[in-house]
Amino acid sequence: MFKALLVEKDEHGCQANIRELAESSLPEGDVTVDIEYSTLNYKDALAITGKGSIVRAFPMVPGIDFSGLVQSSNHRDFKPGDRVVLNGWGVGEQHWGGLGQKAKVRGDWLVHLPASITSRQAMMIGTAGYTAMLSVMALERYGITPGNGDVLVTGANGGVGSIAIMLLKKLGYRVIAATGRLNETSHLEKLGAAEIIDRALLSQPGKPLQRERWAAAIDSVGSHTLANVCAATKADGAVAACGMAQGLDFPASVASFILRGVALLGINSVTRPKSQRIEAWGRLSTLLTESELEIMASTIGLNEVVATAGKLLDGQVRGRVVVDLNA
Repeated sequence: MFKALLVEKDEHGCQANIRELAESSLPEGDVTVDIEYSTLNYKDALAITGKGSIVRAFPMVPGIDFSGLVQSSNHRDFKPGDRVVLNGWGVGEQHWGGLGQKAKVRGDWLVHLPASITSRQAMMIGTAGYTAMLSVMALERYGITPGNGDVLVTGANGGVGSIAIMLLKKLGYRVIAATGRLNETSHLEKLGAAEIIDRALLSQPGKPLQRERWAAAIDSVGSHTLANVCAATKADGAVAACGMAQGLDFPASVASFILRGVALLGINSVTRPKSQRIEAWGRLSTLLTESELEIMASTIGLNEVVATAGKLLDGQVRGRVVVDLNA
């Protein structure tokens, strides 16, 4: 038996409760993992509260990522005792995910943890940090360097934003952070932001082409914010779009793309090839230390997840929330 947060649905809607489940109830997979840590992401909060159409099949154990030790394996690349991490692949949405003490998944979805990262540190980084790294890598592939100019990070107090600031600072970029919580200015400066702007400057409808302000951006917000970010990006710059906290819509024009040659780079962290995952985790292991991550991470137990999910959706949570499955 193992403990897990189970989301169920009936005529009254969705309910999330901690259950004792038999290992035989786990879905199909060729690797069983003893989960040590998971996280609480925006997607997880939507799944737990039922406020978004995230869960595709009920009942569901949410949690889009986890880290832990292989318990048993029929996959050639993994053996009992291996330290592994998983991000994406529909876990927590259509395949039982990380907010339980055990998971059974396809070995092709797993990545060996670099030796320098602990399981807890991996989830302090989590899918948010992994997505931030993919976004930075996309800007680098496009040719953006620190010499091109400032890089804007929206949703700066969120998980993706916080780690994106840290990564960019480490790599030599000057970072502008956009946030709705200006009282967190000193925290963002500690992470590496050189300049803080109010998200209200970006979140309302704006002109299709605006004064050039940044060479590149990492946007986790979407909607009007992404439109304004693109409109104020310098000629031949690039914007990595990796989130939709404000909305799925994109009320923009083609002006910045045609008249300035701005590139919009979509970041899909769910189904990246293993080679990109290994590269991302390898770079994360060298760029971020546990002491640095402690600044923007908090840890809760499984019994605190439901209450914290509501706070996250209300914008009351800063940075990363790690879930200790054995607390």
